[in-house]
Amino acid sequence: MALLALLSCAASAARLKDLVAIEGVRDNQLIGYGVVVGLAGTGDTQQTVFSNQSLTNLLERMGVSVSPTAIRVKNTAAVMVTATLPPFAQPGLHIDSTVAAVADCSNLQGGILVLTSLRGADGQVYAVAQGPVVTGGFAAGRRGSTQTVNHPTVGRSPNGATVERTAPSVTPKSVVRLQLQQADFTTAMRVADAVNLKFGSNAAGAKAAPAQAENAGLVSVAIPPAYADRATAFLSELENLTVEADRPARVVINERTGTIIFGKDVHIAPVAILHGNLNVEIQTSFAVSQPLPLSNGTTEVVPQTTVGAKEEKARNVLLKQGATVEDLVHALAAIGSTPRDVIAILQSLRTAGALEADIEVM
Repeated sequence: MALLALLSCAASAARLKDLVAIEGVRDNQLIGYGVVVGLAGTGDTQQTVFSNQSLTNLLERMGVSVSPTAIRVKNTAAVMVTATLPPFAQPGLHIDSTVAAVADCSNLQGGILVLTSLRGADGQVYAVAQGPVVTGGFAAGRRGSTQTVNHPTVGRSPNGATVERTAPSVTPKSVVRLQLQQADFTTAMRVADAVNLKFGSNAAGAKAAPAQAENAGLVSVAIPPAYADRATAFLSELENLTVEADRPARVVINERTGTIIFGKDVHIAPVAILHGNLNVEIQTSFAVSQPLPLSNGTTEVVPQTTVGAKEEKARNVLLKQGATVEDLVHALAAIGSTPRDVIAILQSLRTAGALEADIEVM
């Protein structure tokens, strides 16, 4: 378990493209059902009914008629294929796809994905996928002795999908709506001020304030008349503006990994920390009770339990006015706190009102 602190003193400005997303310019998720062939006996078993049906339907489209009960599918696997359609993707563009087994296939290594339609949320086909499947692992062995590395039932097909329909992205015409990645009223006002300073009344033919912060997560910007026919050029200049984002004081705790992250705006009020440990140890040993010779007694196992308690001396540290996050980290390390102790101390500081930050547990 590790203790991390972000201690940057000076606020850093970020590009607008890293803080906001443009409404209408977004990715779209695609999904499809397909068949992987060419597996070396690691495909679905005969009990997987829909694999037989899928292979039968595929053969029928090629003019081969066969009963689903008369074929074996150990070299075939039914899979789900997913892909992400980027904004403004044009027909003919190649994108990556991910292939995952949906039945009892044990390994997709060496398989070939047969032509699969990828549909969007509206049911329309936006891409088709076909090609070799690359897995990041493998499984080997037989007769109960096997070795598996990584996850061989999920693979990727680099550039294995071809876009067939234009992505449903919309280029802003008159108004650009900026969606903040993290909603914050201060950051929204700073974004609006930065846009107005760049494209406001100082620019030729521009409005006095083309940008308005509608709420904590949305800023609307009217495209200046000078860019009426050059929306792409306007968006390019817009997304390269630098804005100092405001971040709330927050402490993030991941108890599973023991990671604790402090933001730069976390302040500690004057406080004294008194910390000690109480260890209780219980040991159980088993003794054998042997009866006397020629007696009617039986041999018994008698448990003997010993309880011991050990309390360490309390260790304390004092944080004065103006203490920083670095002071807190050094103080907790000085009293020998473990990560779990640190988590408990932070929660106690928040309850006492000495930690001026929100605590978020992942």
